[in-house]
Amino acid sequence: MRPLLPVVLALTLAAPAAAAPPRPELDANLSMADIRASVAAEGRDLVIEGGWLGVTTHYLRRIETLDPQLKAVIAVNPDARAQALSADSLRMRGKGPFGPLFGMPILIKDNIETLDPMATTAGSLALAGNISGRDAPVIARLRAAGVVILGKANLSEWANIRSDDSLSGWSAVGGQARNPYDLARSTCGSSAGSGAAVAAGLAAAAIGTETDGSITCPAAVNGLVGLKPTVGLVSRTFIVPISASQDTAGPMTRTVEDAANLLTVMAGSDPADPATAEADARRSDYARTLNPNALKGVRIGVMRYAAGFHRETDAVFEQALEALKAQGATLVDVPGFPDRDKIGANELVVLLTELKAGMNAYLASTDPDKVRTRTLADVIAFNRAHADREMPLFGQELFEAAEKTGGLTDPAYLKARDDARRLAGPKGIDALLKKYDVTALVGPTMGPGWLIDPVLKDRYVGGGAGGAAAVAGYPHLTVPMGQVGGLPVGLSFVGPKWSEARLLAYGYAFEQATRARKPPPLALSVP
Repeated sequence: MRPLLPVVLALTLAAPAAAAPPRPELDANLSMADIRASVAAEGRDLVIEGGWLGVTTHYLRRIETLDPQLKAVIAVNPDARAQALSADSLRMRGKGPFGPLFGMPILIKDNIETLDPMATTAGSLALAGNISGRDAPVIARLRAAGVVILGKANLSEWANIRSDDSLSGWSAVGGQARNPYDLARSTCGSSAGSGAAVAAGLAAAAIGTETDGSITCPAAVNGLVGLKPTVGLVSRTFIVPISASQDTAGPMTRTVEDAANLLTVMAGSDPADPATAEADARRSDYARTLNPNALKGVRIGVMRYAAGFHRETDAVFEQALEALKAQGATLVDVPGFPDRDKIGANELVVLLTELKAGMNAYLASTDPDKVRTRTLADVIAFNRAHADREMPLFGQELFEAAEKTGGLTDPAYLKARDDARRLAGPKGIDALLKKYDVTALVGPTMGPGWLIDPVLKDRYVGGGAGGAAAVAGYPHLTVPMGQVGGLPVGLSFVGPKWSEARLLAYGYAFEQATRARKPPPLALSVP
C-alpha cells in the first residue's frame, strides 16, 4: 500500500546552503490574498521562492503527487509555467498595476473552452479532440486580469445531464473524482474536480459551472465557498451548454473575498450571449463592499422548508443561525415555499428542450476535423458505439429524451419555461422576501458527502436550498458552516436577481465571525 501523503509539499526551486535553516512551505490552504501578500514579500519572509513561477510550480507538484488518488484534474496546461514566468517578468519590471487575480494559478472546469493547448471535453470521449484554440469570454476576462490557467478540472460527464441515474464526479475522460475529506465519499457534481482540487490545495481557486446545484453542491461538500451568480451576469459563450435559462459559470474558492474578486473580473456583457445585456450595468467591485458587520440590523429568512432532512446537519445549521444572530441579524422562520413541487417537473422539460438546441448549436461551432459528433444525435450514437468506455456505470436516457423534444417553439416548452420561472422567482423567492420582509434567505445547502456507490449511484442527503434560485436564475452563495463527522456542510444565502454584492457581504460577515472552514486532513487512503 502506498504511504500516506504529506499535508503540504515542500517547494524547493534551488538547493539551500548546507547551514541554512529550513524555509517555510507554501500552505496549501492559503487564500489568494495571502498568496499575493507572500509573493509581494518575497526576499523578506521567504514564504514563496520564485515568485509566480514558484506558486505555479508548487501547485503542479501537488497535482502530480495528490491527483492520482483524487482524480480532480483532467489536464495540466503545458503553458502554465510560461504564463507564470510572464507574470514574474511584468512584476519585476513594475508593469502594473496588478489586480488581486494577477499571477494566480486557477483550474477551469473542463466544459469551458480556453485557447491553451488542452481539449475541452465535458468529460466525454466524443470531445477528446476538441482543442478549440479559443477562449470563452469569461476566460478572456480572467486572462486579461493576469490569471495563470493551470489546467482543466474533472467533472460529472456532460455536467450530469446524460442520465438521471448517474454517478456524480465520474467521466469517461477523467475517471471518478473523490472527496479529499474522505476518498470513499463523493465530491458531488457536476463541478466535482473543481471542488476537490481547491479543497485539496491543487490550485488557488477554480471556475465551475452550474445549471442546478453544480457549483454549490461540490463547494458545500468540499468545504468551500461557491457562488452561482444571477444568470446573465457572466457570459456562457464557448461553454458546453445544458440550459440557456439556467446555465452560468461561477467561482469556487477557499474564502468569500476570493470569490468576490473572481466575480468582479468574470462579470460583464457579451454581445454573443443576449442574456448578459444588463451585466455591465449590474456588475460592481464585489470585494469592495465586503464588511464584517454586514449582518447587523439585517432581517434574514430561515428556509425551514429546506432543513429537517438530516439531524446532524440540522444541528450544525442551528449553530450557524446562532452565529447570524450574534452578528446582529434578525431571523424570521419561513416554513414553506409556494408550489415548490410544481417547479421540478417544469424544470425538466426546460432542461431537455434547451439541451438539444444548445448542444446542437455548440457542436456546430466546433472544428469538424477534431469533433466528429456534430449533433446530440451523433453523441448518442457515439456513446452506443463506445458503450464499454462511455456507459459502464449508467446510460443516457436523458440524452435520448432530449433528442425527442419539440424545439424552442414548442408550446409545451414555452409554457413550462414561463411557469418554472414565475413559480421559482416572482411567485417564489421574491414573494417570500416580500411576505416576511427579509433581504435574503438562508438554509443548509445540503448534507455531507455520501459514499461513492457504483451500484446504487448517488444517494444525496437532503437539502435543496438552492433549487428555486437555479430555476429562477437568481444568485446562490454557499459558505462553510461546519462539519458533520469530519465532513463539511455549507450554509446557503439566496437572494433576488442581481443581489450578489449583498449575499457576498452576508457570507463574508458569517465567515469572519465563525471561521468554520477546516482544510481536509489529506490522509489519502482508499478501501
